[in-house]
Amino acid sequence: MTALGLLYPGHSAEDDYPRIEQLLGSDIRVDVVHTDMGEDAHRVDALRGTGAEERLAAGVAELRLAGSDAVVWASTGGSFVYGWEGAQRQVRALARAAGLPASSTSFGFVHAARELGVRRVAVGATYPDDVAALFADFLRAGGLEVTGVRSSGFVTATEAGTWGEEEVLTLARAADVSGAQAVLLPDTALHTAAHLSLLEKALSKPVLAAHQVTVWEGLRLADRRVNAPALGTLFTREPIIQA
Repeated sequence: MTALGLLYPGHSAEDDYPRIEQLLGSDIRVDVVHTDMGEDAHRVDALRGTGAEERLAAGVAELRLAGSDAVVWASTGGSFVYGWEGAQRQVRALARAAGLPASSTSFGFVHAARELGVRRVAVGATYPDDVAALFADFLRAGGLEVTGVRSSGFVTATEAGTWGEEEVLTLARAADVSGAQAVLLPDTALHTAAHLSLLEKALSKPVLAAHQVTVWEGLRLADRRVNAPALGTLFTREPIIQA
């Protein structure tokens, strides 16, 4: 049994994780511990507050008791707003507090893109323009080329959590631009787990979505590979050997 510990801020789309656990169809357990997100707002200051070290540390003890093999901070916005170096400090502090390998969804996106061998990515974000731009900057710091950013301008995570398949597909299609090798949907407040096959079929390219990437990153930390076609290309491709 491999147990993944996820720290998830507030309550918006955490029901994607039991769905992913079921789709993995293996001896994988996905444990979700909710952290206090403070203010539900897609603003830089509020997102920085969500990812504050003391808020993450508060959820660590429960994950240790659950026997987690790795921990992932399941908030893209609550990590990339710190910038590349700040997000690295954040996960190092989390690893020290948990005594476990640690990462975040933001780093998961970069690692997943590298795994698929893609360099040029398009972003479909629910965030306002300024926050979405910070995610693009984070991806560039990780060595990716961002071909375009589409923002929906949602002010809160609660709004994003209300979207269904049609709205998610519309966002992904709007974000896709010529030359993009993959489309990234970064918000962990967005339900995406049930839509990955449809999204990839509609766009004819890999789609990396926050919950899928979060679980994959946890598996990577735990040195586990699982073939799960319903979770998209990321869970079916053989790893790319980096030079």
